[in-house]
Amino acid sequence: MRRGFVVVLALVLALPASVAAQEVGPLMRYGKWVLAAGAVSMNLLAARSHGDAEDAFDLVESACFEDARRCLLNVEGQYADAQVEASYQSSLHHDRVARRWLIFGETALVGAAAMFVWEFTRKTHEPDNIPFEPEITTLPDGSTRFGVRVPF
Repeated sequence: MRRGFVVVLALVLALPASVAAQEVGPLMRYGKWVLAAGAVSMNLLAARSHGDAEDAFDLVESACFEDARRCLLNVEGQYADAQVEASYQSSLHHDRVARRWLIFGETALVGAAAMFVWEFTRKTHEPDNIPFEPEITTLPDGSTRFGVRVPF
């Protein structure tokens, strides 16, 4: 699943370069919003995984405060108590998951920002379907003239 997500994310990030010479299509127009929503979602998932890691480590701390002998380390550097070691390993696992979600979320955020910047900085032509165009001019005597041009 992670590999497929990384491939899709890489394709979406490569999209601005591939469509630079084309007009903004629906993929570019809505893709930046999908990436922005994905960035928010992935950062929320990272926060949830971080909370799970903290909960697991709180179990380790509470076990150590109750009985310090449960937190003694064996010769391999692991906790001698299997339950404390399992809680510690769970904490490490959730921290790794949170780190991955953060990396993916920040990558999606950079991709969305690149798409927004590209769209805002590209040259656009004036649309032909403006029903009327206001016109404001300043005359040499200091007065201002306001008018509307209606094409037929």
